[in-house]
Amino acid sequence: MFNSKKYPKLTVFALTIILAYIIFKDPIVSDYLIKISASSGYILIFLAGMLFSFGFTAPFAIGLFIMSNPENIFFASILGGFGALIADLLIFNFIKFSFMDEFRKLEKEKTLLKLKNLVNHTLSHKIRLYLLYVLAGFIIASPLPDEIGVMMIAGLTKIKQFVFGIVSFLLNSIGIYLLIILSH
Repeated sequence: MFNSKKYPKLTVFALTIILAYIIFKDPIVSDYLIKISASSGYILIFLAGMLFSFGFTAPFAIGLFIMSNPENIFFASILGGFGALIADLLIFNFIKFSFMDEFRKLEKEKTLLKLKNLVNHTLSHKIRLYLLYVLAGFIIASPLPDEIGVMMIAGLTKIKQFVFGIVSFLLNSIGIYLLIILSH
C-alpha cells in the first residue's frame, strides 16, 4: 500500500497532476485560457515552457500546451523550448555548483561502487555514456521532471553548459511540438 508519509514528494507530485487535471477540465478556466491565448498566446507558451521543466509544475504546463491553439505550432514549440531552456539552465547551474560535493560522496557508497563495477565490466565506456545521454535526453524531452535528466547529465558527465543548452533546447522543443501536435 502506498504510504504518503513515506513518500511525501511523490504524493505532492501526484496531487499536482490531479489538481492540474481538475483545473484544466473546468469550463471557466478553459474559456479564460482560450481568451488569454487569443491575445497573448505565445507569451503563455513561453511561460508554459518554463513550467515544463520542473516536476511539480509540468502538469500545469501540459494543460497550458493542450489549451493553447497556436497558429504556428512550429514557432510555439521553439518558443516553449526557449522557456524550458531557461529553466533547465537554472537547474543545470544549481546542480553543477551545489550538488557536486554530494555526488563525490555518493560515488564512494558501497552499493553504488558495486553497481558501477558491474556496469563497468558489462558495458564499454562509450556505451555507458551513450545510454546515459539517451535516458537523460528522453527524460528532458518528456513531461517527466527535467531535474532528473539534468542531474544525470550535470552530475555524471563533463558536458559544457553551452552544449547542454543546445541539447536541452532541441529536446524540449521536440517534446513540446509532439505534445501540441498530439493534443490537437
